[in-house]
Amino acid sequence: MTSTWTEPSNTATALLLLGRGSDPATERGVDCPGDLPAPSDPGLVERAAAAKAALGDRLFVLGHHYQRDEVIAFADVTGDSFKLAREAAARPAAEFIVFCGVHFMAESADILTGDDQAVILPDLAAGCSMADMAVLGQVETAWETLTDLGLAGDVVPVTYMNSSADIKGFVGRHGGVVCTSSNAERALRWAYEQGSKVLFLPDQHLGRNTAVLELGFALGDCVLYDPHKPGGGLTPEQLRDAKMILWRGHCSVHGRFTLDSVNEVRSRVPGVRVLVHPECRHEVVTAADEVGSTEYIIKAIEAAPPGTAWAVGTELNLVRRLALAHPEQQIMFLDRAVCYCSTMNRIDLPHLVWALEELVAGRVPNRITVDAETAAYARKALDQMLALP
Repeated sequence: MTSTWTEPSNTATALLLLGRGSDPATERGVDCPGDLPAPSDPGLVERAAAAKAALGDRLFVLGHHYQRDEVIAFADVTGDSFKLAREAAARPAAEFIVFCGVHFMAESADILTGDDQAVILPDLAAGCSMADMAVLGQVETAWETLTDLGLAGDVVPVTYMNSSADIKGFVGRHGGVVCTSSNAERALRWAYEQGSKVLFLPDQHLGRNTAVLELGFALGDCVLYDPHKPGGGLTPEQLRDAKMILWRGHCSVHGRFTLDSVNEVRSRVPGVRVLVHPECRHEVVTAADEVGSTEYIIKAIEAAPPGTAWAVGTELNLVRRLALAHPEQQIMFLDRAVCYCSTMNRIDLPHLVWALEELVAGRVPNRITVDAETAAYARKALDQMLALP
């Protein structure tokens, strides 16, 4: 069977095809950002290869699964954010860690690597909209609200890996833990052994999906804290009664998928299996056939028998890469409206070449550093995650 991958066409159902048009029903902040960037100048491939060869073992390049193919081609290791940070920590001899991902990932790598290693982000504008939805001042204000109500002593903060070093440091300072999409259930079970409530940062959907589908909570046990409203937009009674206090944050890519997306693909492709990331909305996750982390999605596709059809709800670069790697299957993007992670796509071949050639010239560009106190508390929260049963 040849590959069946095709870019979705500009139809009436593709409201946000490549960022054109708008969908008034969409969750705020999840509009598609625009056209996929054009491929880089082929001449840059030779320059990247030459610079990487010149640096040799002094260099270690990490590539997140959502990166463009032209960048992944030069990665020594690919993976999700935590896997890559751990891979960086396992390379103490590497003088330069070039992280092709986004800012919070490079921060985590800096926390887990030695002081003599430099972590470089090829484009400092490669951030994460989800991580940016929880800033330290807002979280400290929320904690003050909980303290004033006499609740803080019962609350254990849990932050998703997709958060800033400041937030990880806050969580470590207050006896909490970091989690990934793979171990969120274990992290939450540990947290509820320490206290009766959890403040989950910054992704409301991962927190809600894990609490309801894995821990058996009711949707009513979860409340949504909006940092832009006084008291989070919640009454003292709501905060007292809640088991899970969810931060109002989300992923701008995974938040795009809707129940209509699932129903449409099922009507269009008989026998299709819907496979989504737990950062998707609750109604999407409950309607899917399988739910799992980025690594889970990759392994599920790799293990699937030939001839099966999959609609995958995660970032476009990864879905397209999986489709091209497995032509024996029918693999498609869950939504007819194409959407990619715009900040991940800021790391392109020109930025990577520039960073590598700067290192060859003896200059260290765009070094990401976390101050010692924040790093120590963040490392405490990360170590607690590693110690989970």
